[in-house]
Amino acid sequence: MALASLLALLTIAGYAVLCAVKPFTPCRKCSGTGVRTRRRTVTLCRRCHGHRARLRIGRRLLNNSRTIHAHGTRPHATGRKATPWQ
Repeated sequence: MALASLLALLTIAGYAVLCAVKPFTPCRKCSGTGVRTRRRTVTLCRRCHGHRARLRIGRRLLNNSRTIHAHGTRPHATGRKATPWQ
């Protein structure tokens, strides 16, 4: 049981390091080309919008948690604490 827990923690830590070092991954839909061919037309990929890369899920979660933390702890110009509905 302890070995399985250690393996899970190492896997999560490795993915967190990967998200910090290399936050973008090639788009899976267009294979990192940025364009998709349908019949005779070539269009921009709808998922990556032609940028050829997408933000990793772990990095997206990290960015959202940082934003939530920043909104909850930083004082506003009015001196009041921010509320979620503002």
